[in-house]
Amino acid sequence: MSGMRDRVTALLSAHDPAKTERLGFLRARFDAGLAWVHFPVGLGGLGAPRDAQQEVDRALAEAGAPDNSPRRIGIGLGMAAPTILAHGTDEQRLRFLRPLWTGEEVWCQLFSEPGAGSDLAALGTRARRDGDDWVVTGQKVWTSSAHNARWAILLARTDPDVPKHAGITYFLCDMTAPGVEVRPLRQITGEAEFNEVFLTGVRVPDAHRVGEVGAGWRIAQTTLMNERVAIGGRPVPREGGMVGVVADTWRAHPDRRTAELHDRLLGLWVESEALRLAGIRLRQQLAAGSPGPEGSAMKLGFARLSQALSGLEVELLAEDGLRYDDWTAHRPAAVDFTGREAGYRYLRAKGNSIEGGTSEVLRNIIAERVLGLPAEPRSDKDVPWKDLPR
Repeated sequence: MSGMRDRVTALLSAHDPAKTERLGFLRARFDAGLAWVHFPVGLGGLGAPRDAQQEVDRALAEAGAPDNSPRRIGIGLGMAAPTILAHGTDEQRLRFLRPLWTGEEVWCQLFSEPGAGSDLAALGTRARRDGDDWVVTGQKVWTSSAHNARWAILLARTDPDVPKHAGITYFLCDMTAPGVEVRPLRQITGEAEFNEVFLTGVRVPDAHRVGEVGAGWRIAQTTLMNERVAIGGRPVPREGGMVGVVADTWRAHPDRRTAELHDRLLGLWVESEALRLAGIRLRQQLAAGSPGPEGSAMKLGFARLSQALSGLEVELLAEDGLRYDDWTAHRPAAVDFTGREAGYRYLRAKGNSIEGGTSEVLRNIIAERVLGLPAEPRSDKDVPWKDLPR
């Protein structure tokens, strides 16, 4: 680790955070290999162990260095980057990873559709080859950050004559291209955090195709597994996140305590701590390879606990828990889960069991791929997509 500290010291000496413009510092940090140290040299990394990143981040934070606003660019960092690294061409890695990490280019995810959410492989957005381009037409939904995004990871159907999983291809889509229309979706919190995206004859160069034609479903698994780790496996301190908020509420309102609420709080505190420790174990596994289906268990546990804890907090606050500060349909750049009041947390937590894979689908993944239980019967497995009932 001394070599890593030397690199941090050299970066700070050459680019004093107090005197260097923020974007210039972030670019220099990427070029020094200190963006994500486990990535290859030349792509923001040093080919170092993943756990060395914590030391780098801590040292730079102590020096007052700016970060890259990770919550604002979480889709790029947690989903697009590992997929491009694993399956993209050398040209794609060099073109996209640096501005992605510095936050110069925000990313969104064009996967889910009105008729293909939990059954993502049933998606119907079509991509047809036209010379050196693909022409994409369809509709996507529940797209976070689409209103701010410069690029999108996109799944589209390129062959309707084969079974649904086999006819999908993975693309990188320019969100400023002609034919891309983004419309806000107002949700139960009042915010328009999500969007629906309409693609009408959007031209995507074949150079922005990731992997082979028809390999999109396999490549999407890299994205989805990383997404679930990003949602449910973020490092938190003991009694951090939602359980810390609810514990503070408990301490602040001794007059509203009951034995039943106390018992529920203790149970959820223990479950939160167990999930936190499981997250540490998962990140240790990540240091040795790519995320597997274990990330689905983390995301499933995170969703269930968020909903249970936010419900308990509203009960603890009694009538005060029904207050709501802002129904404005603004379009936030990131979800502020712990910065708002209890009512917002309670409503927003309802989406945790849907986004990043529904809890029902995740239970199937855990049952089949982790526990080795028999798979559910699938009558559409060998049927061409065009022949499926819709």
